Amino acid sequence: MTALSATPSSTYRIQVQPGFGFADAAGAVPYLAELGVTHLHLSPVLEAVPGSTHGYDVVDHTRVRTELGGEEGLRELSRTAREHGLGLILDIVPNHMAVPAPEHLNAPLWSVLREGPSSPYASWFDVDWAALGGKVLLPVLGEPLPDVLGALAVVRDKPAGAKVLRYYDHRFPLRPGTEDLPLPRLLDEQFYRLAYWRTARTELNYRRFFTISDLIAVRVEHPEVFAATHATILRLLREGVADGLRIDHPDGLADPAGYLRQLAEASGGRWTVVEKILQREEPLPADWRCAGTTGYDALDRIDGLFTDPEGVEELTAFYREFTGVADDRGGDWEQTARRAAHRVVTGDLAAEVARLTRTALRVLAARPGRDPAGTAERGPRTDARAEARTAALSESPTDRQTREEALTEAIRELLVRVPVYRPYVVPGTPASARDTAMLEDAADSARTACTPQAAATLDFVADLALGRAGGGGRDGGEDGASDADGASGPDGDAADFAVRFAQVASALHAKSVEDTAFYRYAPLLPLCEVGRDPGRPATSPAQFHGFCTRRVRERPASGTVLSTHDTKHSADLRLRLAVLSELPGAWREWLGARRATPAAPDRHTAYSVFQTGVGLGFCHPDRLIPAALKAVREAALHTTWTEQDEAYEKAVSEFTDQGPCGAQVYDVGEFARVLAPYGEANSLGAALLQLTMPGVPDLYQGTEFPVFTLVDPDNRGPLTEAEPGTVRFGLERTLRGLLDGEPPRVFDDVKLRLTAVALRLRRERPQWYGPAAGYDPLAARGPAEGHCVAFVRGGGAITVVTRLSRRLEEAGGWRDTALPLPPGRWTDRLSGAAHEGLVPLADLLAGSPVALLTRA
Repeated sequence: MTALSATPSSTYRIQVQPGFGFADAAGAVPYLAELGVTHLHLSPVLEAVPGSTHGYDVVDHTRVRTELGGEEGLRELSRTAREHGLGLILDIVPNHMAVPAPEHLNAPLWSVLREGPSSPYASWFDVDWAALGGKVLLPVLGEPLPDVLGALAVVRDKPAGAKVLRYYDHRFPLRPGTEDLPLPRLLDEQFYRLAYWRTARTELNYRRFFTISDLIAVRVEHPEVFAATHATILRLLREGVADGLRIDHPDGLADPAGYLRQLAEASGGRWTVVEKILQREEPLPADWRCAGTTGYDALDRIDGLFTDPEGVEELTAFYREFTGVADDRGGDWEQTARRAAHRVVTGDLAAEVARLTRTALRVLAARPGRDPAGTAERGPRTDARAEARTAALSESPTDRQTREEALTEAIRELLVRVPVYRPYVVPGTPASARDTAMLEDAADSARTACTPQAAATLDFVADLALGRAGGGGRDGGEDGASDADGASGPDGDAADFAVRFAQVASALHAKSVEDTAFYRYAPLLPLCEVGRDPGRPATSPAQFHGFCTRRVRERPASGTVLSTHDTKHSADLRLRLAVLSELPGAWREWLGARRATPAAPDRHTAYSVFQTGVGLGFCHPDRLIPAALKAVREAALHTTWTEQDEAYEKAVSEFTDQGPCGAQVYDVGEFARVLAPYGEANSLGAALLQLTMPGVPDLYQGTEFPVFTLVDPDNRGPLTEAEPGTVRFGLERTLRGLLDGEPPRVFDDVKLRLTAVALRLRRERPQWYGPAAGYDPLAARGPAEGHCVAFVRGGGAITVVTRLSRRLEEAGGWRDTALPLPPGRWTDRLSGAAHEGLVPLADLLAGSPVALLTRA
């Protein structure tokens, strides 16, 4: 057994769940070791809501999840892994915990509900106690409270160990001394207020994960909360059970940089990656103490290499013509994203915006008679604007409601114009130049869209968001005394606003872009993927090389991914559909001829469902119908999760079932077969790039084979069903045969062999692929040079990949294009052929669209 490196060579993500626990994962270890991975990457392992298939709904940080095998099961998995030279990476959830049913499963929350602000756990949760007079809103009732009184009862509950208030599966604690009160008074006396579930949108007074009310935010910025919620994980690291960490949703935290600094110190600097989604030109903050991201930035660049930008333009024109959708309802990306953001910020996140408004009003109330924006310190702002702002914000005959409405509008308009997930402002510390420019530009852009009253408040709101509207003005000053925990006074409130604004911006970006606009805009579905920007669909070879060069210099141990448990379509499905950008005319002709009985309820649904079906290749209704329904609910144009239009959804289901999954199923399969050879070339190219570019590749379970999965839950089955209906497990013999020279029989074998060869080479040659290894672009020469992406790693290995293979074929192939190899004799690890000097690409890639060369 070889010693484990501090930085993984590669990781393999396994979704542990009640149907596939630690013992099952241990059974996969011999195969995964043979495959060449060095670390297993496990989904969250701490105690979660019973039956949870994902584990992000943690209820107890002190215990390893019983349903998976408990701590002893995890330790046994770790021992088995180490016997085969593998380590463990754990996925942890610092941002939130579950609000479970029954509620006593979450002991800290139970204490808060029972004892209110005086609970020793009150500092754990991000509750705005002032909003409801010292109560927590619990939006769990199926109907308004007066209509469900008959379903409420005080009972003795043995698991809870006391009398509780029962509502179906829910069990709520009772404030001491209230157990025997009449029900109406008993309800009034609690530290929580039971409410109709729809009130969460407007009245919720605790921060949550995005818009999910049964996930309550945890305040790990407090040292005692960090210590309590991380003690078990840190102990598992210290005791050698685990080796590194994946951090879920750091953008939800009050101070991500501070959290990562504390985590790095507590963990001894273990390899850690963060689930941070970066926009194309956005850097990971330099002060984040981690190896890098989980890899969606790499996904964006890799997918972009296999997307033809000219073809995307043709597809977009056809899509607009075919669907007839309005620009802001799916026709134009920027307008669609902006409208979706307005919908979310005024609807789903209304409670969060209301909290920001209340905080801003308190800052104003504490500063009578002065310009809250600190005009004298702002630089080039006109006197007229300062006077207008002061008039709008000061006490005057204008009533509080007008001021409140103006601030709410300004906050909304500023939020929807934040172009990235969030700024990173730490109260008491000057905002970065990047965040300052971003929010000032957003305020300037919002000004023309606002009412005059709201426009006059924008500078003040932007200053609050930048942490410079406290007593110390532009550079924070006395705001630094606040820990943003809602302390009274201007500085505590100003600090609170800066923190909450960033957190709301993150939730808004995720919900409006990933969970709304991506489902409204569908010219080419692979563009609407986590980490991607439909407005920037393609990556040139030069851009890819620039990305890799920066990565070697800045974050060489950052992660890379192609498929995850959160991707909306698996990589193989996306890369098959990417071929449409090379065949836009064929897509126009094929889709234009499609007729389904019954007809689609709208042309957008027809376009997106048929395209999804082509990506799948074979449309099974048990898979495609749920994905189609999820898409139309997320798009929220005709139906939503909370306001379902049953007639519309029935029409979507019937169209999908009787069209792509019915009479048209063979037509869909035939067209998928037209795309297949080019999609397979894309899949091999993308896989080899991920496995050999700078960074640590993370393979999602089963994706060493071709996998065609849709959005969750379709993509979250256990490892034995990495793609629904398949069994891919215990394949050591097949893999060994391929590595020993048996010829691949089907494409599954081809991809498996490529993956294993690359992973094993990475493991054997860290000097070529580790964090210290170099990266040198290698440029082809000739008429088809733009179809080749090649680079040298560590001076000893060369990756060669074909891109846009259909366009290459149309142009006549490689012709006289050649690749100049560095000095020496190079052997292709995939074909066995030897090459040196200036090698014609027609020879180098004669039998495969990719090559992996090593110097003899």
